Amino acid sequence: MSEASITHLLLIPSYNPGPKVYETVALARRQWDPVWIVVDGSTDGTAAGLEALAAKDSGLRVFQRSNNQGKGAAVLFGLDQAASQGYTHVLTMDSDGQHPMDAIPAFMAASLQNPEAMILGVPVFDASAPALRVKGRRVSNWWANLETLGGGIGDSLFGFRVYPIAPLRQLMHSQRWMRRFDFDPEAAVRMSWRGVRIINMPATVRYFRADEGGISHFRYLRDNLLLTWMHTRLFFGFLVRFPVLLWRYWSGR
Repeated sequence: MSEASITHLLLIPSYNPGPKVYETVALARRQWDPVWIVVDGSTDGTAAGLEALAAKDSGLRVFQRSNNQGKGAAVLFGLDQAASQGYTHVLTMDSDGQHPMDAIPAFMAASLQNPEAMILGVPVFDASAPALRVKGRRVSNWWANLETLGGGIGDSLFGFRVYPIAPLRQLMHSQRWMRRFDFDPEAAVRMSWRGVRIINMPATVRYFRADEGGISHFRYLRDNLLLTWMHTRLFFGFLVRFPVLLWRYWSGR
């Protein structure tokens, strides 16, 4: 691993991930410096364990939030902290070990070469992926590409991404949505609306069984209702922006 970056950091929101988070962080640290973790009100004891790791590693920093406020809220907290210290980009990833650590350098390199763009991971599933989750995300992807009039979002739900901090912070502070599970798809759509270029890159994903330390906070009914409400909002936003999106489509921008 090269010296610490002064522009790009790895940001991991974390909520009750179980012991798997320690392996995730260790592998991430082998690939990038710095790594920041925002503990979003965890109650499983991992906050203390992560603080202990950070005490021995200058490239690892842990922020603790007293109450669970959702993934998007944790990411926004990290964005604000990163901006205050001069960082320009963050790679967001989950704390449960599903995302590909070995892809971190390539995604960061793509962002360094295209700093105005967001680098979106497109998941490459293996046999561990639940069929319901794989098929279900196709619905959200279809809506996201309708709402951007074919803006090129390879996958709307995959949270392994590099964002330019400034436009994402401005977007999130301008409205009250995108604070929970709806963060990833809404961020992709709204950033596309703002003209942020999309670069899609493949990224392997692995789902761990419970006996392998896998923990999922996905709740089928609750989270699909949240996504339905989100896409309803975005669809009406799409209608308002349709003339501009159509002009971009025909002009190839």
